Amino acid sequence: MHNDGKVVPINKAQTAPSPLARLPVVLLQVRDKAAQQLQQGLQELFDNADDSLFEMADKARNNVDHPIFFEAMRDLRLKRKNFERVFMEQLFKAFASLGGAGRGELQMVPVMSYEALSDTSRGDVERTLALDAMLGRVRRRDGLALEQLTARLSALLGRYMDDRENPLGPARLCEFFLRAGRSLGVEIRVKLIMLKLFEKYVLSDADHLYADANQLLVATGVLPELTVVPARRPGGRVAREHQRSERLPAADQPVDENGQPAFAELRELLAAVRGSVAPTLEASAEPQPIATRDLLRLLSHLQQYVPEPDVEDDFDLRNQLKQLLTRVSVKSGKSRIVEACDEDVINLVALLFEFILHDHAVPHAFKALIARLQIPVLKLAVLDKSLFSRAGHPARRLLNEIGSAVVGWSPGEDYLRDGLYLRIEQVVQRLLNDFAEDPAIFSELLSEFSAFTADERRRSALLEQHTRDAEAARLRTDAARQRVADVLNRRLLGKVLPRAVVQFVQQAWSQVLLLASLKHGEQSVQWQTELRTLDELIWSVSLRDDTEAGRHLLAQLPGLLKALRNGLTGAAFDPFSTREFFVRLQALHVQAFDGTQTLIEVREPFVFDPGLPDAAQDLAADDPDLLKARQLRIGVWLELEDPPETLLRCKLNTIMAPADRYIFVNRSGLKVLEHSAGQLAQAFKRGVLRILDDAPLFERALATVTGNLSQFNRGK
Repeated sequence: MHNDGKVVPINKAQTAPSPLARLPVVLLQVRDKAAQQLQQGLQELFDNADDSLFEMADKARNNVDHPIFFEAMRDLRLKRKNFERVFMEQLFKAFASLGGAGRGELQMVPVMSYEALSDTSRGDVERTLALDAMLGRVRRRDGLALEQLTARLSALLGRYMDDRENPLGPARLCEFFLRAGRSLGVEIRVKLIMLKLFEKYVLSDADHLYADANQLLVATGVLPELTVVPARRPGGRVAREHQRSERLPAADQPVDENGQPAFAELRELLAAVRGSVAPTLEASAEPQPIATRDLLRLLSHLQQYVPEPDVEDDFDLRNQLKQLLTRVSVKSGKSRIVEACDEDVINLVALLFEFILHDHAVPHAFKALIARLQIPVLKLAVLDKSLFSRAGHPARRLLNEIGSAVVGWSPGEDYLRDGLYLRIEQVVQRLLNDFAEDPAIFSELLSEFSAFTADERRRSALLEQHTRDAEAARLRTDAARQRVADVLNRRLLGKVLPRAVVQFVQQAWSQVLLLASLKHGEQSVQWQTELRTLDELIWSVSLRDDTEAGRHLLAQLPGLLKALRNGLTGAAFDPFSTREFFVRLQALHVQAFDGTQTLIEVREPFVFDPGLPDAAQDLAADDPDLLKARQLRIGVWLELEDPPETLLRCKLNTIMAPADRYIFVNRSGLKVLEHSAGQLAQAFKRGVLRILDDAPLFERALATVTGNLSQFNRGK
């Protein structure tokens, strides 16, 4: 029988039930509300996981533990989205099972590990104890609200259900978390940290989860006679944010009087640019200045219409004010202008931001964001002239902190998902939304942003130190390689030896000597023993005639072969891979008496790694770009354009002077570039390498603006 595409056979309909269709609408509402809350908790968990793991790495007693936590941080970043997705899938499946689909097939994952394990190792015991303690705390705190929720779900579904089947029960939530965490290849200590974070950012808000679910069910008439258990606190993660804001230090109140003398000097320079903020109409009478208070109201009006960062149109502050003054003048019938003092402030702030928005050290992605601060900064400057004279002014320091934080940001990064960009965006939005005339908000935001950047710097400093230690170890290894190469060349160059022996010495015994040098040093017994074995090997295959030394060789061979095997074993060489050499060596010793062995003369010096050619060889010692490269200081930021249209910002982390290597890291502290002084000089010559000015942003802007104004006044 032919089936119409719109007709579903009865047997098909019966075998493919829709679990969601069987769930009451209110239960879907409970699920969606809970999913939203849990999603927020997971996001907060992962947002703070980096800090927790970094703190553990910082407290680690040895360098062995550092990579464990750094690798865990990387693993979490890569697998975060998948983790959250799997967690939510498990939650939705659990709710779907309440409708009858798959009921009885549900398999609870044992809440004692991230994955099923047969043995009971120490890690499993620690994990089990942590989970039991965590679940016990949740049940003691929120047991009554959980019982009410389970009872209401049972009444709604018309069947008995215990807490273990409740999709929002702590055991089930831990189950979802553990299933999602199976993909994480992390160590037991990291797993325990993740469990603690899960309790802190997800389970700690279980009271709100249960309260909201119970209220939804009560609103639809499900067991309304049960007394609703309110949440323990007025707001979960909202309360945490409030607590953090309460811990901020008292606002640093600016003092306007201190700024007046310095601003008076600036006004003399600004006189040359007056008249740029005036209404565009013919004045029928003498222009009337508006009061400072009215100017602040106009600026507050403009503050509400500051364009978003992704809007292409430039926000010209003076032009916007000019248009607004024109409308005010037309409406009042009188030509209205700003007072000379206020106009000087407007011009100075506009010039400062003009410098900032053209400053090469500020990445393009952040310029539109910083440009939105013009009106809040202008309002503050109108109220408080000490902004231009007091280095410790909160608003001034806030701009400097932002400028310092963004200098290491590379354009290739996804700024819309970048934590730094999002944090600066929060600062900007707070000022646009909340700043009226109270300057205390700048102190508050400075405290919050400084704490954020301090954590970032501390984290990057630890990684930078890790990079320096790794490079120092590499330098020691390179030096040891060179010493081993020198030792081999002294013994091999010019000698006529069997090819197999030369290859063995250069490829295998060089590693034995290198290991002895690194582990024990060149004054050690181990080093001398391996050298003596090498000398004996070369002597054993250098005999030409059947002499007394040749007959003595037969007595020395067993000891020589044993020493060779011991050396290779100590260097972790596979005995099977070296067996062929020993067979060939035995044949060579036999051939030494009949003179039939194939020999070669060693002419090429042995090197471990040829390395990169030194670009400085083609430059004169006094070459300006070479001198510029050699004068780079640790901590300087550079921008490299290589390949074209690909920009990399990096900081000079260390200079390995003996090897002439300059090591650069990104803003996270990870190595991203290694160059010699000659390579840096050539990059300077091609114009693809630039030094970024990392001096305080506000100070640079003010110095440049005053310098330009002074030059302009002298030229008049």
